[in-house]
Amino acid sequence: MTPAKWVRIWHERLPGVPLVLLQVPAAEAADVLRARGADAGLLRLPTDRTDLSAIPLYTETTVVVVPKDHFLTAADEVSAGDLADEVVLHPLDDTLDWECPPGRPAVERPATTSDAVELVAAGVGLLVVPQSLARLHHRRDLTYRPVAETPQSRVALSWREDGTTDLVDDFIGIVRGRTVNSTRGRRRAAPAETEAKGEAKAEEASGRSGRSGARRKPAIGGSAGRRNPRSGSGGSRGGRRGRPRRRS
Repeated sequence: MTPAKWVRIWHERLPGVPLVLLQVPAAEAADVLRARGADAGLLRLPTDRTDLSAIPLYTETTVVVVPKDHFLTAADEVSAGDLADEVVLHPLDDTLDWECPPGRPAVERPATTSDAVELVAAGVGLLVVPQSLARLHHRRDLTYRPVAETPQSRVALSWREDGTTDLVDDFIGIVRGRTVNSTRGRRRAAPAETEAKGEAKAEEASGRSGRSGARRKPAIGGSAGRRNPRSGSGGSRGGRRGRPRRRS
């Protein structure tokens, strides 16, 4: 695995919390989690997931590791049938779920993938593994080619079911590509806190509205409805005083 990107994002978001990486053989990763030797881990499926939660992340390409001068390097991709006459090493820590491994079996199964790579370099046989393992055990005298019609390895992020802490949830969010704003965890406001803040803002807005309403001027219609004492009926009386009296 190459979790460099996830580690970088972790240090950016949680600079005060150290993140320690532990490299273990694929076959032992689940047991390390159960023994609390790590808070979270990257496992290869299928595996025993008793007491473990897991989120599948991606599926790897399966490749065959061969010497650089092997005739299979002439092709961009090979099939399981192309390996029928070849000795194919099947290490005890093999991560692929084979029903029937391709090729001819070796006299003895290597203990580890690393041992099998050394045997490939010695010309004993070939090795079929997930692509990341071929990269991990890269040698200048070896290369690899994709193999069709073979099992593929699925990679999952896993942790103990009873160990879903805030920090584990933070790491899950980083691996799954959540942004800072969408990441679940303790840095997000709790619903009650969010609701309380919303109510406080509503009350503050209501208070501002009430104060501005107290200073609001009377409506224009209220003053327009009042009569001017110097207009209206006073004008008509003035008209009567100006009318000449008729003599009898």
